[in-house]
Amino acid sequence: MIYCGIDWAEKTHDVALVDESGQLMAKRHITDDAAGYQLLLELLAECGDSEENPIPVAIETSRGLLVAVLRAGKRKVYAINPMAAARYRDRHSVSRKKSDPGDALVLANILRTDMHAHRPLPNDSDLSRAIAVLARAQQDSLWNRQQLANQLRSLLREYYPAALDAFATWANGLCRPEARELLKAAPTPTRAARLTRTQLQAALRRAGRKRGIEAEADRLRDVFRSEWAHQPPLVEDALGKQMLALLVQLEAACTAADQLAEAVEEIFPQHPDAGILLSFPGLGIQLAARVLAEIGDDRTRFADARGLKAYAGASPVTRASGKKSSITRRWVKNDRLNHAGYLWAFSALRHSPGAGAHYRRRREVGDWHAAAQRNLFNRMIGQLYHCLQHRELFDEHTPFPTDLAAAA
Repeated sequence: MIYCGIDWAEKTHDVALVDESGQLMAKRHITDDAAGYQLLLELLAECGDSEENPIPVAIETSRGLLVAVLRAGKRKVYAINPMAAARYRDRHSVSRKKSDPGDALVLANILRTDMHAHRPLPNDSDLSRAIAVLARAQQDSLWNRQQLANQLRSLLREYYPAALDAFATWANGLCRPEARELLKAAPTPTRAARLTRTQLQAALRRAGRKRGIEAEADRLRDVFRSEWAHQPPLVEDALGKQMLALLVQLEAACTAADQLAEAVEEIFPQHPDAGILLSFPGLGIQLAARVLAEIGDDRTRFADARGLKAYAGASPVTRASGKKSSITRRWVKNDRLNHAGYLWAFSALRHSPGAGAHYRRRREVGDWHAAAQRNLFNRMIGQLYHCLQHRELFDEHTPFPTDLAAAA
């Protein structure tokens, strides 16, 4: 049995192969291009790699072209956490020396000694991996949009509180097209106070508003013409130019989020598991796509529901030593799936009577809001594992039989 370890970098990679006794069989320094990938495959073939008996590979990343090349065929690729690899390095040397060829050798020995303790990359379908790319990109775009909106809000508080008051009644506030169009038309409070009803109505129409334009224009005109404190004229103009520069970034972030959301809505229904995920209360297309992106469609990835719950951070961690014992939340988890689970549980409270009764029962026994929602997410994702394994749609009476009776 031969084991391979690869210490990857941006431009070059170090490769090491060892046998069952830990003897170094070969090592090579390859480049990050097609020629380097071909050299790696030739090296593996020289050491006995074949379609029937592929050599397992350990590497400290789960993405990139190198990983895509290695995953072709039946080869198992193990993505080793860099922190875990650093702990293994101390087993081989106490001097704390470090080198790229040495790290490749450490990774190969991790598979030789503890391959059973690590999990290979899941064998997800290409459609599932494409959904994962788009769903994660859409989630990142939303986070980026919110970050820019927070920066814009902080800037407006310094010189333009009238805008914040005018947009306070709108959902999503500064991210709405109407808000962005009005800020472009009037970047300072002095210019906003001069806007007429006709100009305000034209700005709302350019933003795509269809109803209540006259009433909304009157409300905005009253807000902008109210008494507000002002910065000196020169400072106000400078802050207005800074706001316009930030507004350009927010516009791009909003456009990217909308385009990626449309891409997710187009590709997600094509997946065979889409119907099962959408049958759960609280899961729409975007949130269901995020859940599928993180758990994949490889049915052998998780041995049981407990593994999926631990991966999602829904199940607690017990720490017991001597007479001391404590139960705490799980910190090592998939943060994206955990974030999606929080939104899922929050939405399920309004769409599922059993979920709402379960949440209230957890609050009555002393759980905080976050702990009660985490417990609800733990129940829901366990049911999701069951439904995916048995190809069944969600049934309200299966996860919440007693809660439904109590609610009735």
